[in-house]
Amino acid sequence: MNKINLAVTGCLGRMGQQIIKSSKLDRKFKIVALTENRKINRKISGIKPVLNDESAFRKANIIIDFTVPKCTFQVLKMASKLKKKVVIGTTGFSKQEEELIKKYSRKIPILKAGNMSLGINLLMYLTEIASSSLGNNFLSKVYEVHHKHKKDHPSGTALMLGKGIAVGKNKDFYKMIGNKYFNKKTFPYGKKINFNSIRKGETVGEHEVKFSSGKEIITLNHEAFDRALYSEGALAAAKWLMSKKPGLYSMRNVLDFK
Repeated sequence: MNKINLAVTGCLGRMGQQIIKSSKLDRKFKIVALTENRKINRKISGIKPVLNDESAFRKANIIIDFTVPKCTFQVLKMASKLKKKVVIGTTGFSKQEEELIKKYSRKIPILKAGNMSLGINLLMYLTEIASSSLGNNFLSKVYEVHHKHKKDHPSGTALMLGKGIAVGKNKDFYKMIGNKYFNKKTFPYGKKINFNSIRKGETVGEHEVKFSSGKEIITLNHEAFDRALYSEGALAAAKWLMSKKPGLYSMRNVLDFK
C-alpha cells in the first residue's frame, strides 16, 4: 500500500499536535515534514521541525495547514511552486484573502474548511435549508463557544454557519454580516446576521444557529467533545483530495452533500 507523504504545518499548535497523533494511527499516512514559524531544538514523533521553506515540503504529497492566515499564504506560495496539494483548516481570512486562495486553487488542488467535522458540515447544510424555508420573516443569529486560547472571533465555523444562512436566502454573505459581539451573556437577533463569541476554559467547540419570528424560535446546534474529530476529518479530506485536479474544494464535496 502506497502511503501518503504528509507535511503538517504549525506542528506545535493544538490542531497540529492532534493531526500528528491521528495520522500515526492511520496506516495510510507517513509524516515526512513538520514545520513551525520558529526554530525548534527537539524532535516531535522522531522528526525535527523546520521553518516553512521549499525543502520542507519537497517530499510531501499533501500539506495540512492549521495555522494563521499569514503562514497559510507562505505555505500556498511554496505549494503552488512545488505543485503540492493543500488542506486548509486555518480560519480568520478576509474577503480579499479568500479571493487570493481561489487564485492559488487554479494551480493546485486546495480543500478549505472552517471546520472538518461531519456534524458541523451537516449543520451548515441544515442551516441553508432552514434559512431558505423560513424566509425573511425570521431573524437570525449565531452563537459560538471555544477555549480561552482561540484568538480569532467569530470562529471560522460560526462564519461558515452565517454563510449558510445567507446562501439559504440567496444573499451575499459579506453584506449580511451584522454585529460581532464578544463574551456577551445575551445578544439580539437582527435583519443581518449577528454573532456572539465566548472564550472560556478548554471548551472544544459549541455552535448554535437560531431563527426567530417573534412568535417562535428554531434552534440548530452542535457540540464537540474531542478535537480528534477535526483531525480525522482533515485526514479524510487529505485522502479525498489526493485524486483531485486543481480547484477549490470543501468538506461538502468530501461528504457529497447535495
